[in-house]
Amino acid sequence: MGDGLNWSTEWSTSIMWIVGVFVATAIGCAVIAAVVTRITVWGRQFRRLAFPYFSPRGEAGWRPLLSVLLLLLLTITSVRLNVLLSYQSNGMYTALQQLDAGAFARFLGIFAILATIYVVQVLLSYFIQQLIVIRWRVWLNDRIIGDWLSDRAYHRGRFTRSAVDNPDQRIQEDVASFPDDSATLAVGAVGALVSLVSFTIILWQLSGPLTLFGTEIPRAMTFIAYVYVIIASVIAFRVGRPLIRLSFLNEGFNASFRYALVRVRDNSENVAFHRGEEVEGNTLSSRFRPVIDNMWAIVLRTVKFQGFNLAISQAAEVAPVLIQAPRYFAGQVTLGDVQQTATAFGQVHDSLSFFRNAYDQFASYRAVLDRLTGLLDADAEARALPSVWIEEGDGLEVHDLTVRLPDERLLVDSLDLTLTTGDALLVTGASGSGKTTLLRSMADLWPYATGAVRRPLGDGALFLSQQPYVPLGGLSTALAYPQPADRIDDEQAVRVLRQVQLPHLIDRRGDEVDWARELSPGEQQRLGFARILIMRPRVAFLDEATSALDEGLENTLYTLLRDELPDCVLVSVGHRNTLGQFHSERLELLGDGRWQVTALHP
Repeated sequence: MGDGLNWSTEWSTSIMWIVGVFVATAIGCAVIAAVVTRITVWGRQFRRLAFPYFSPRGEAGWRPLLSVLLLLLLTITSVRLNVLLSYQSNGMYTALQQLDAGAFARFLGIFAILATIYVVQVLLSYFIQQLIVIRWRVWLNDRIIGDWLSDRAYHRGRFTRSAVDNPDQRIQEDVASFPDDSATLAVGAVGALVSLVSFTIILWQLSGPLTLFGTEIPRAMTFIAYVYVIIASVIAFRVGRPLIRLSFLNEGFNASFRYALVRVRDNSENVAFHRGEEVEGNTLSSRFRPVIDNMWAIVLRTVKFQGFNLAISQAAEVAPVLIQAPRYFAGQVTLGDVQQTATAFGQVHDSLSFFRNAYDQFASYRAVLDRLTGLLDADAEARALPSVWIEEGDGLEVHDLTVRLPDERLLVDSLDLTLTTGDALLVTGASGSGKTTLLRSMADLWPYATGAVRRPLGDGALFLSQQPYVPLGGLSTALAYPQPADRIDDEQAVRVLRQVQLPHLIDRRGDEVDWARELSPGEQQRLGFARILIMRPRVAFLDEATSALDEGLENTLYTLLRDELPDCVLVSVGHRNTLGQFHSERLELLGDGRWQVTALHP
């Protein structure tokens, strides 16, 4: 028959083939990965994001690498099944040509077996690939977020020269797409290369000579396939190369537009008070226009790229039949041979064309690599910024603390302070003199400061800003923040809510609403005082923490604080003279780095 295989022994032969090719491919992939991840920029980026996970010495041990090897084995099996199906198709069409009903039925039976195995292999490959992608995504998400949060890089990053845009978008979208695109491209590339070798052998066996301009070309079909696709790929790469930059810009423009929308939503009340719809609309339009302009650039470039690819692919459909037709009409090959030639030519063409057809996907993939490694670089740069020396200690000791603005203008020069148990310091000064910046420096949030600060670390110190942060979740989560919600029980929650004049919220402790929108600025500041009563820190820094409260309520809360936490060291920033009665000393910032400390209660 025209299929040329001994089907009675092919099953064992195929198993040996799969094992041999698997071993050779695994070694080849390891060598290629080692080279590519050292000599190319994108390869080094991939190594940085992937190798720690797949290393047997990583957190997951051998499991990720074994999953990849299993997926590779299934990919090799898929190629072998395609080879066997091409021979089955050859035999079936040859049986039709020869009117051999018995042989036709036999090959139908072989097809049923191969098709069943193929379906099982496809489903299992999909499951294993998704297993790898999901587990990899979980690991990468934890790593990127952990790196972003480490040493407050998420905050200090805004002070770096290369501050990244939209880290939230990079974490949410790029972390999701990187494992999926990596698996898709890797499986496609390996399958294409193995198929290329396997079907090149078949095409070589089926190819005949072709006379061109008086010269006979032996095995012409094979050479035509390679020359045809290589030339097409070179042209396609040149046409598609701008898609890399356009894909990168597309993510940035969309993220910028999305951020502007979120800003309007989060500040809707202020916008509505000012009737700022026209200005906001103009701002949104100015951010949206680059999105559309870039989309059109992508569309026009994609039309050129895909149009060229489609034309090349369509021409490849008829080329093998046209070349083999004279040999078929001359009786040199069977109908099955022609059919298998078309299949083999298509497989060789598709395998060689994989890198050309996947170029636009690879362009987006390169942009993802740039954004994720760019975020890691920005985090590292943020952690390398200058820092005040912070060490564990009781009370608050400040030695030679100098605070500047980014333009080197001096705010505080060589500040020395010592506060012990129960002391309270009121920081005053004109607007812009650096009061809040001084507190940020003591919290090691301001990179333009030098000196040393001894104070309690961790839960021993609490910084309360003018507008306390209200996290997502129930009211108990907001009360206990930054500790877990289970740190406080219902009885304690009820007590502190009454103490800070928020009794109307007692019955809503379990409600999960956007409390940052639900609570007024004054209620949020009272919630901040509730946190102090719950955490009971040894040092508390309050940055205009009662600015939204009337003087009576301010007096009540500070009195409560001194009664409940008499040993706590207080450092308050404020403008009201009424705060003086709750503090023992005043630090006045005089401008140009000058300062003075005076006693409030002799």
